[in-house]
Amino acid sequence: MSEPIPYVRELDFTYGAVAQVSPLIRRVIAPNASVFTFHGTGTYIVGRGKVAIIDAGPDLAEHVDAVLAAVRGETVTHLIVTHTHIDHSPATRHVKAATGAPSYGFGPHGGGEGPAVEEGADRDFVPDHRLADGAVVAGDGWTLEAVHTPGHTSNHLCFTLAEERALFSGDHVMGWSTTVVSPPDGDMGAYMASLEKLKARDETTYWPTHGPPIPKPQRFVGKLLGHRRRREAEILSAVVEGAATIPEIVAMRYRGLDPRLRPAAARTVLAHLIHLVDSGRAACSGAPDEEAYYRAI
Repeated sequence: MSEPIPYVRELDFTYGAVAQVSPLIRRVIAPNASVFTFHGTGTYIVGRGKVAIIDAGPDLAEHVDAVLAAVRGETVTHLIVTHTHIDHSPATRHVKAATGAPSYGFGPHGGGEGPAVEEGADRDFVPDHRLADGAVVAGDGWTLEAVHTPGHTSNHLCFTLAEERALFSGDHVMGWSTTVVSPPDGDMGAYMASLEKLKARDETTYWPTHGPPIPKPQRFVGKLLGHRRRREAEILSAVVEGAATIPEIVAMRYRGLDPRLRPAAARTVLAHLIHLVDSGRAACSGAPDEEAYYRAI
C-alpha cells in the first residue's frame, strides 16, 4: 500500500490578528471557516513599507478592517489574486477603494460553472492588470512571479517569492486537504498537469490560502499526484465493475464520506470521468456530464 498524503493541519492563529510567519510574509486569517476553507482564508502581506497583498479574501467587513489595520502606515502597491472564488477575491475591491492599489490576476472567472458545491464564483472581479505565466511583479525587497496552474479554476495562479524560495499555492495545493476540481471550469487533466509543473520547481515552502505552510513541497505534490492517479484508477475500476452513473460510483468509492462533501465528491468523480473519456479510457452516452452513463473501453 502506498503512503498516505502527509497532511499538515496544525495551525496556531487568532482571527483578525496579523502574524509574521516569515521574514517577508505576514498573514491575516478571515473568520470564514467551512468544510472547504478549513479555518478560513489566509490573506498574505508581502514585504515592509511598500507591500503586496495576496488574496484579500471574502466580502467580510471585519476581515477587510483587519487587513487594512495590518498595513496601516504602509503603502499597498499590488493587490494580487490567485483565483476568483468568493473566499479569495471579493475583498479586493474594498482594499482597493481604501488604498488605491491596482489589482493583478490572470483574468476574470472562466466560462462555465457547475453546481455550487464549494465557495462559488466571484464573477465581478476583473483585474486591473492581467498576469500571464511567468509574469513578474516586484516591490521593495520582494519579487513575485506568476505560475499559471489551471485545474481548480482555469484562471488559477500561484506566485513564487524569489527572496524566500517560497510559493503561494492558493487552492491548487493545500496542506490540510485535497483540492476540489469541479467542471466545467475545473479540469482534472489540467489540474494534474499543473501539479507536475509545480513538482518540477525548486521552491522549499508552500503557503496555501487555507491552512499552514507545507514543507518539502515536492514530496507533498508527488503524494497528491499519486492520490489522484489512484482515485482515477478506482473510478475506472468501478465502471468496469458495472457502476455506470456518478451516484453509483460515489456510493461505491466514497463510503463513510461526510454527507456535506458528497456533492463535491460527485463533481470530482465527474472531473476524473471527463479525463478518462478525453484520454480514451472510458466512453459515455452523449457528452460526459453528470447525467451520462459511463462504460470502460
